[in-house]
Amino acid sequence: MENIRTLILCVDRDDDIGFKAGVTSPPVGREECLTTAEKLAIADPEDSDVNAIFQGLKTYDELKGKGEDVYIAVIGGSHTNMLEGDRRISHDLGKIVWDFEINECILVTDGAEDEFILPVIQSTVDVKSVQRVIVKQVPNLEGTYYIIKKLFDDPEIAKTILVPVGLAMLLYAVSILLGYPGIAVVIVVGVLGLYLLFKGYGIDEYFEITLRSLQSSFFGGKFTFVAYIAALFIGIMGIIIGLTTLQEWYSSEQGILFYALLFVYGAIWYFTASALIASIGKIIDIFLNEIKSLGRFIAIPYFVLAIGIIAYGACVYTIAISTDMEFPVLGGNSIKLIIYTTLGGLICAGFGIYLQKYVTKWTKKLSLAKKNPEKSSDKNKAF
Repeated sequence: MENIRTLILCVDRDDDIGFKAGVTSPPVGREECLTTAEKLAIADPEDSDVNAIFQGLKTYDELKGKGEDVYIAVIGGSHTNMLEGDRRISHDLGKIVWDFEINECILVTDGAEDEFILPVIQSTVDVKSVQRVIVKQVPNLEGTYYIIKKLFDDPEIAKTILVPVGLAMLLYAVSILLGYPGIAVVIVVGVLGLYLLFKGYGIDEYFEITLRSLQSSFFGGKFTFVAYIAALFIGIMGIIIGLTTLQEWYSSEQGILFYALLFVYGAIWYFTASALIASIGKIIDIFLNEIKSLGRFIAIPYFVLAIGIIAYGACVYTIAISTDMEFPVLGGNSIKLIIYTTLGGLICAGFGIYLQKYVTKWTKKLSLAKKNPEKSSDKNKAF
């Protein structure tokens, strides 16, 4: 019968053991894990990871007392970057499983936050059990107040709850001060609804990725930082122009789709310019630093321009047939405009696809020439 080796795994996703206690992850073995728990308890007695590690030690002692082949480890992630932290956890766990020939794992966690890493752990080792450690509190008003206070002291919870509520209240106050109490409730509900949609579809994560990209490009001295900042300001200008256009042609007789088209009509070229600047900045950095990836990005500006052209034509055509608005483009002939813009957009996108294939072949030849400079020089001599 095969000897089953079980790993008692405590996951500290935000790396409190490293950030607070100064312990290098991962500590492996009972003595190292006990020392880690003691150091973390001294550094922050209120940290729930302390209880999780002690629970792991208790489970380890129980299984060890039954004669099972059991190991224990505490793996920390990252205090600043969850993505890099999860990768670190996956790497360290894989090394432990390989070194000790682990067959199965018992995960000990202090809450739902660490359980987000469960799929990563399951991809490396078979998880037989998950133990959640919940610290008991005194069931009175003072204890409840203390728990709520500690929750709001947590940066993640504060950012998720306090920021949208505070923003909504601020917008409500500003609307009343400006003399528009009637639309104050609409603005507040709209902002909260938009925030919930962003959280529901995970759009806020893309904003975090964008901010991290801006930070890395700034400290790395890359051209994309300037390009992204310029694109951001042009995009804000587009929003302002779009809202101005919407206000100028506002009519209670039209529906919400018409208002959306008016906003797009006023803002589309600013949004297109913003996306073009951002993508061109990215392409310049790729050309200067990692030219082998140029083929994947070279077509993006052409796609952006194609979408902008087609969207502009579609907005003008729809608005023209819905109202008496006159557009000076092509003498006000909206049918010609939608045909020409559609064809122009398709041609632009097609050229981008062609250029992408050409640049991809060129970068492959260039990378091969760098790997085999002797063969490349022989070919040049033959020519």
